[in-house]
Amino acid sequence: MPTSSENLPLGNSVPDETIVRTAADIGALARDWRKQQGMKQADVAGVSGSGNRFIVDLESGKPTLQLQKTLDVLQLLGLEVVVRPKTDRGVW
Repeated sequence: MPTSSENLPLGNSVPDETIVRTAADIGALARDWRKQQGMKQADVAGVSGSGNRFIVDLESGKPTLQLQKTLDVLQLLGLEVVVRPKTDRGVW
């Protein structure tokens, strides 16, 4: 029986999981998911209640964006943020 990501304990990988380390990584994911859904930046801005400039800045990886607004847009796009201990606990 295939394993659903809903049945996995936190911290387990699912095939479409992506590790994010920079604001640019988050922006690229947001852009890719938006395009996969056939939405324009203006569409996301309108539905999320943010300005078009915010979506442009998010997708370009601006590191100083408001965290809650960013999380709201990611959720709107069907993404979620999961924080877990690193599997490679090397030097900081």
